[in-house]
Amino acid sequence: MEVKVLGAAREVGRSAILIKGKKTNIVLDYGIRTGREPAFPINVQPKDIDGVLITHAHLDHSGSTPMLYLSEGVDSYMTGVTADLSALLIQDLIGISGFYLPFEETELRAMLKRVKRLSLGDEIQIGEFKIKFHGAGHLPGATSLVIDDGTSRVMYTGDIDINHTTLLNGADTDYGDLDLVISESTYSQNEHPKRTDVEEDFVEFATQIVEDGGKLLVPAFASGRAQEIACVLEKAGFRHPVAMDGLALKVNDVLMSNQEFLKDPNLFTESIENCEAVRGWNQRRNVTKHPGVIIAPAGMMAGGSVLFYNEHLALDSANAISLVAYQVPGTPGRALIDKGLVMIRGTKVNVKAKVKRFDFSGHTGRDGLFELFGRFKGNPKVLAIHGDEENCVKFSEEIKTKFGFDAVAPKAGESFVVK
Repeated sequence: MEVKVLGAAREVGRSAILIKGKKTNIVLDYGIRTGREPAFPINVQPKDIDGVLITHAHLDHSGSTPMLYLSEGVDSYMTGVTADLSALLIQDLIGISGFYLPFEETELRAMLKRVKRLSLGDEIQIGEFKIKFHGAGHLPGATSLVIDDGTSRVMYTGDIDINHTTLLNGADTDYGDLDLVISESTYSQNEHPKRTDVEEDFVEFATQIVEDGGKLLVPAFASGRAQEIACVLEKAGFRHPVAMDGLALKVNDVLMSNQEFLKDPNLFTESIENCEAVRGWNQRRNVTKHPGVIIAPAGMMAGGSVLFYNEHLALDSANAISLVAYQVPGTPGRALIDKGLVMIRGTKVNVKAKVKRFDFSGHTGRDGLFELFGRFKGNPKVLAIHGDEENCVKFSEEIKTKFGFDAVAPKAGESFVVK
């Protein structure tokens, strides 16, 4: 078995791995790195592969997949909820960045016609490869993959969280003996605070702002994070108004139809039923006129309905903005954290609302990654990917020292033979 890294090498974005067997080739993820001009993985020809397997719906893992359907196409394998969420997110990507993309909705539709919908725990056979889909936490429907050719066994974490959250169960880590591990390194040099403490602090902050007569804006990723915030408020018995806007509403519909992927379907249903679904401009204006919580995409404040709410809420000191996602350098969310600036109608202005960040990460942190590696059986070689260069390099060195595994931080295009 040969493994070639097509993307996410010493960077976060455009995740893609090519697995080459004696007679069968498969691709694990085919993501995009979003930005002013999107970046794509190293190209593969659909005629040269026998299947593409998508670990989860986030665009850095799924966003380039329609490129494989410009001509022939190929069967794609993913959980049912990943298929539905990917369709929403890629369609949104086309609407926002279509000028820079080599594909259109025609290719997205072609991709969806070739999807084989799976459940967590399923095993499939593609040529000589037997592949098992392990739950990965992180996002509804997210999986880690174990690929077995009868001689070697490779595990690809995708994005993984071994800890339970309000929305999701933690990852299934019963992988058996492994010869190669392809691991994310996103937070390998950072530890997350205890999740229950984060939730308590967030609810306390939200309660204080609203009971003092203010509005709390929560910019949140439409897929997963928005729903988790609603569930956290519901679980805590928060009885002040909560509104949700934008693409998150379509994600709610998808998750309502795929509740088997959620930790507590009843809690999810109650949280969404108790949210006001904001579906038009009049409603949007109305929810800014009374105290409450407003959950709105985009998570890094780079677009979506959050721009409207910025204009109406950010310049009032009675209000607040809670950032519940990592803010990439160069994004408006990062500018808000670092400089206290928001963009309103094309102009940067100093925010007057209170600003507080809460670590609701869907990735396992440093201690969790070490715990995960302590569960591995065998003596696998390790490829540290999906992190910035410093994180990948340092993590690979620490894995060597701590566990004695042969570990490297590969560069894009590098190949490795698994024996």
